Amino acid sequence: SIKSYFVDFLQKKPQGVILESNVIKGDDYCMDAGIYEFTMGATGDKVKARYTYVYQYEDGEWKIAHHHSSIMPESFL
Repeated sequence: SIKSYFVDFLQKKPQGVILESNVIKGDDYCMDAGIYEFTMGATGDKVKARYTYVYQYEDGEWKIAHHHSSIMPESFL
């Protein structure tokens, strides 16, 4: 389930750093796509992933309208 995915992920005590960021801003939206790397505090493992965030300005606030993250396929090679 989605809940168990995030519960399991947070138990690894991840600390993230953005390595690359490409931002596009419109009148009421903003998109940020790039690469980040997580260091898992529980194990010391490092994981690089691609990410995309889309923010929508709604009711006077920036809100996350979309998020996607996927591990870099190169990590498996």
